[in-house]
Amino acid sequence: MAVERTNRDVRTLIRQIAAGEIMLPEIQRGYVWKASQVARLIESLYRGYPAGSLLFWKTGRLAEIREAAIGAPQALPSVMPLYLLDGQQRLTSLYRVLTDHSEAQVVFNVETEVFQNQSAATRRNKKWIKVYDVVGPDADVFAIHAELKAAGLDIPEGEIGRRLNALQKITQRDFHMEILHDFDYEEVAEIFVRVNSGGRALKATDLAMATLSARVPGFLGQMEAEAGRWAERGYGAFDVNFLIKALTLSLSISGKRLSSVAKLTAASKETVEAGWEKVRRGLARVVPLLQERLLIPTAAFLPSLAALHPLVVYYGRQPEGEQTPAEVEDGLLYWFMAATARNRYGGAADTALTQDVKVLDAENPVEALLSNLGISEKGLSVTARDLVGRNHQSPYLMFCYLAAAHAGASDWWDGSPLSAVVDGFGKPQYTLVHPATTLRNLTGKYSSTEINELANIAFVSQQTAKNMIGSRSPAAYMQHVAASDRAAHAIPDDPAVLESDGYRDFLAARRELLAERITALLERFQPGFLRKGSSQAGVPTSRSLAFAGYGEAGRTILVADARVDGQSWTGRIDTGGLEAALDAAASGLASDVGINGEAAPMRVDDEDSVIFAIGPFSVRGSLDQWRAAVKEALEDTRPLAECPEAVSEQWTAEAEEFLLSDVGVRVP
Repeated sequence: MAVERTNRDVRTLIRQIAAGEIMLPEIQRGYVWKASQVARLIESLYRGYPAGSLLFWKTGRLAEIREAAIGAPQALPSVMPLYLLDGQQRLTSLYRVLTDHSEAQVVFNVETEVFQNQSAATRRNKKWIKVYDVVGPDADVFAIHAELKAAGLDIPEGEIGRRLNALQKITQRDFHMEILHDFDYEEVAEIFVRVNSGGRALKATDLAMATLSARVPGFLGQMEAEAGRWAERGYGAFDVNFLIKALTLSLSISGKRLSSVAKLTAASKETVEAGWEKVRRGLARVVPLLQERLLIPTAAFLPSLAALHPLVVYYGRQPEGEQTPAEVEDGLLYWFMAATARNRYGGAADTALTQDVKVLDAENPVEALLSNLGISEKGLSVTARDLVGRNHQSPYLMFCYLAAAHAGASDWWDGSPLSAVVDGFGKPQYTLVHPATTLRNLTGKYSSTEINELANIAFVSQQTAKNMIGSRSPAAYMQHVAASDRAAHAIPDDPAVLESDGYRDFLAARRELLAERITALLERFQPGFLRKGSSQAGVPTSRSLAFAGYGEAGRTILVADARVDGQSWTGRIDTGGLEAALDAAASGLASDVGINGEAAPMRVDDEDSVIFAIGPFSVRGSLDQWRAAVKEALEDTRPLAECPEAVSEQWTAEAEEFLLSDVGVRVP
């Protein structure tokens, strides 16, 4: 075994990738860089900044590989390839920019020396040039120079030439390379995990995948094929990470943390293969249940994929072809809906999964699962109060869709079934019954929280939203919707609530209708040993958290208003720092955000949840939920003069976990 050290320039590395002389081993993760990261890399090369080293593996035998995200097939190599262990994101990004990939259209402002991704504005501004047009094989730098000179740049002509020349030279920049010769695959997998832990934070699943790839070559390919199969059926969320978690749970029969992927790293090849067959068998039973019994067409409607894991494990343990008793199947679906309503896995998901998987072999697994939820005798019902203040991030979004689907609702524009109301990415399409523009015309009457309530959402197509609703109040367009379709979508009959002035009455009436429909759906699957109709799935009335935006003249402040048992706390959050922290969280990195002049930590856990300390709460949500919550709060900014004062002291009591999906909920 030896380590070779050398250097190669960017142009040579790109040529080797195209020729198949540089390939990705199976242990590599997918390409994840955003356009802004690609632009920063090109800027670093332009300015002569260090761009890091590259690590390769060279072996005398072919290794399992994964396809590179370069937008083109690689040639069959004429020599034994180098396998890239560290530097995938950088080399893939450079390949994309230098081959004019549609998702790597990096442009350069010659006057300001700023790099960014192409946009409509940069296309219209002649001061911006595409990097590929300068460094590509057919580049005409003299013509570009002449066009820039004619554009009237506020820099000397000679400086234009110097900057174009510097941009051209990025393909000549050298990368330092280290090449591992004749290391075995398992040792390479260990090295891969170690070197990559310095960049995007490696999760436990990354370690497990590297170990499995070394022990069972081709296994990652099997997982990706399985994920692709379910993506074709609308369940693209069943990615490799989901499958690894399912496999871990399928192998687990004891221990404090059954979902710990350490079990995978210790399992034999035969054990892994047997567990994998259980996962595939479980998925083959669970997805049809969701689609045909609950009428959930795609995984995009599911607030938490974790709630599916106990179902996958249960059905995976059943022998091939064995029928599950109808009462057990109904009970499992009832538990799944109850766990979703209660946000069972919104907090410490691993702990909850361990508790739930352990009881699957009980004499009555449904009763045991419901007991874990705190539902031992009384049934689960949903009241109008549970829906107050909820928005599209709430777990109840799924239930509102199901209420309409099980009532036979269809699209108002073309009459297509509700299951067809999904976009090209499998995400649900919905719109506001009372359009935001009509409600905001009544200046100051309705807040963004009220406007975006679940009770104002209807699952209809974008054609309905554009061609029928537009900016019209429901009083103006609802007459064109058949009475049966209005009823199926739980639209109140009272004409007064369809006017903008009656919006709050509309919310109250529709919450009642939706709550009745959701409770009826739950009771359809409810086990016989439960009494119908008393417990509730609402959040505690003694805790609340709301965000509001304040701003003017380009300055914005995000204010958090927290209340716990009658005590209140107000925090001013640095929006710039928050957005930077969310960008860092996208790469798995922890950082601090300024709140009331103090540093508050934001971190990412193994479940990809972003956890942010805000006053009395440790607020947990997905990255998409955080971005949506911030965007929504800042969309309806109020004058800075109205911004409340922040508290001067930190919250001294221990922080309680608070789910981001419950932000804005106000229980009267």
